[in-house]
Amino acid sequence: METVYVVEGMTCGHCAGSVTQELTALPGVEGVDVALDTGKVTVTSAAALAEAQVRDAVDEAGYRLVGVA
Repeated sequence: METVYVVEGMTCGHCAGSVTQELTALPGVEGVDVALDTGKVTVTSAAALAEAQVRDAVDEAGYRLVGVA
């Protein structure tokens, strides 16, 4: 399953790496693709993820989850 999230504050490769690292650590996440130009993060997972869980991971990376695209 693919879900696209909008994340604020990412401006560089390090930002993308931090968000990818935190989201990849979530149970069931199979892949993460960050588009810095749009702020969209595509998460591929075995099952639907709780938005609160994704929000916490993005917060931990130092950015803000705006919502689902």
